[in-house]
Amino acid sequence: MRYRYYDTGYRYKRYKRRRVRKKYIVAAAVLLALFLLIAWLQGNVSGILYSLSYAAVRSAADAALNEAVAETLSRNRELYNDLVTVTEDGEGNVLSMAANAANANLLARQAVALTAAKLNEACEGGVQVPVGAFTGVEWLAGAGPAVTFRIIPVSRVNCSFRSDLRQAGINQTLHSIYLELRAAVSVVMPSGTQEIAADTQVLLCERVIAGKVPSVYFGSDLFGGVGT
Repeated sequence: MRYRYYDTGYRYKRYKRRRVRKKYIVAAAVLLALFLLIAWLQGNVSGILYSLSYAAVRSAADAALNEAVAETLSRNRELYNDLVTVTEDGEGNVLSMAANAANANLLARQAVALTAAKLNEACEGGVQVPVGAFTGVEWLAGAGPAVTFRIIPVSRVNCSFRSDLRQAGINQTLHSIYLELRAAVSVVMPSGTQEIAADTQVLLCERVIAGKVPSVYFGSDLFGGVGT
């Protein structure tokens, strides 16, 4: 009887050890499968997902930037006189030119706020990617129902100004001022977060200056360092 008791206990312990070992093997297999799935997504799917979402996100971001610039221009009419102070002598020749940093920074902050608001509106619906894109096969990338991925507008919008002077005739100089806006948008995907940058440049205002302009202003930028 004692032999049978010890034999039964021994077999139970062996069975229990086998069950524990089997659990470890199953857990290791699951972890390995997850690792291989992540590696496969990173290597084969991320490129297709990025290319499919890039066009839609870039288009939405460009539209948001352009709308923000248009609204900024509609709110500011007399831009040149607000942004640049030109001092002339009695004969109309330019003595000095200076950027109004306070007004320029105010305009930049307004453009950045409008851009952030427009980006939020444009990104609310996310980006649609067909299920076929998850196969990693390019010719199946457009097949199947669409899956919506979140778009996160990054609150990193930069606004700067660029000034350009060039000869427009005898004793005439064309002074042009450009507004440059840059923003980043992140798309959250299973393979990771992809960042897409968008930028735009528009002519804010310009003026033809009749009279001599000191050569020191040609090739320089009055708005160097001004912006957000």
